[in-house]
Amino acid sequence: MSDTSRRPRRPAKPYRRPKKDPVRMLAFEALRAVDERDAYANLVLPPLLRKAREKGDFDGRDAALATELVYGTLRRQGTYDAVIAACVDRPLREVDPPVLDVLSLGAHQLLGTRIPTHAAVSATVELARVVLGDGRAKFVNAVLRKVSQYDLDEWIERVAPPYDEDPEDHLAVVHSHPRWVVSALWDSLGGGRAGIEELLAADNARPEVTLVARPGRATTEELLTEEAAVPGRWSPYAVRLAEGGEPGAIEAVREGRAGVQDEGSQLVALALANAPLDGADSTWLDGCAGPGGKAALLGALAAERGAVLLASEKQPHRAGLVAKALAGNPGPYQVIAADGTRPPWRPGTFDRVLMDVPCTGLGALRRRPEARWRRRPEDLDGFAPLQRGLLRTALDSVRVGGVVGYATCSPHLAETRAVVDDVLKQHPGAELLDARPLLPGVPDLGEGPDVQLWPHLHGTDAMYLALVRRTA
Repeated sequence: MSDTSRRPRRPAKPYRRPKKDPVRMLAFEALRAVDERDAYANLVLPPLLRKAREKGDFDGRDAALATELVYGTLRRQGTYDAVIAACVDRPLREVDPPVLDVLSLGAHQLLGTRIPTHAAVSATVELARVVLGDGRAKFVNAVLRKVSQYDLDEWIERVAPPYDEDPEDHLAVVHSHPRWVVSALWDSLGGGRAGIEELLAADNARPEVTLVARPGRATTEELLTEEAAVPGRWSPYAVRLAEGGEPGAIEAVREGRAGVQDEGSQLVALALANAPLDGADSTWLDGCAGPGGKAALLGALAAERGAVLLASEKQPHRAGLVAKALAGNPGPYQVIAADGTRPPWRPGTFDRVLMDVPCTGLGALRRRPEARWRRRPEDLDGFAPLQRGLLRTALDSVRVGGVVGYATCSPHLAETRAVVDDVLKQHPGAELLDARPLLPGVPDLGEGPDVQLWPHLHGTDAMYLALVRRTA
């Protein structure tokens, strides 16, 4: 018998319990909420961060990292899916969603941050041990070691088709957008490769926080005293927090005298408020007012002129948000819960009407990156009748000589010009106004008469606006 058979066995290593990393645990929890409940990260993440701070688990640096992990992973999900697919031996649809979330978090740390490779892999595997178990953590470890063999540019060379062979699919992988969204944005934008690349890249950039000083209640001078606050680019009421910041910590925001509002949304409201009218200017309508940002700005502008604002919103809970946004408005206003396609008011009642219609939200992908993966081309068919019905209501609701603003946070041609053109063909007593002079100083507004804003050209969401005057 061999002597080796008599050697004592090495004692087994004691089992080491995985350590919980609060930052990555929170990021994973947020991604699961987005995936499982169709939640939006911008609604899920703040309460999770607040709870972590209250428990003493987080400081400012931890919160910044958790935010980057969540938003960075969501923005680059399409690219990371293509990379992970090249590193596993099964279709991604056969990988359990929680496992895929952990892999995506790891891929972002490896390919989209400066976290050292060994730290990114070990921290993600440790997370997998906590939330998935030791068995699946080994799978995560094996996949991430393959991912770590190349940097992002090298992976894109491997997984994206050449631009010359399939430009839309190439851009879809490189810039992490569904192919149909790339195609739709390109059609709306026009032009060559440079413009669409800049737009898609802007969709993946972290947007600045923009505040609005509500006229008569706050001033930009007051907001500019905040740390890292700089003036807005185009709106006289806008202030940007160049380094992010926490709007809820600002007194004017807490008191409702100022709010968080993209500059594109401010410009839409201002353009309608400043459009030339024939006759009286005393009664305004926001016909799709939820959640209330534009209504609050319109209400403040109306108050300066002695006009009354009616803010209507179909969903009662969103009407409640509108009422909260308008609380403290210096002038008279009313908030109602009503269906804009079956309005309770009489035709020809209003001097100015804003219809910021429900849409696919493709203009706000910077802020809601997960929306790009939820939307489908067939969603356009669902919105089309509603958008046309609301614009018809707006034209019926405004008096002769009054002005309607049709707005949407989507640049898709099926939600913008197609809607306006179709409705105006059926409504001969209306004419398009040139909206461009009502956005003074804003460049690159195209041939008009309508206006399309763009993230890469204007630093705003991709808001669309058409101004229509009722003539008969």
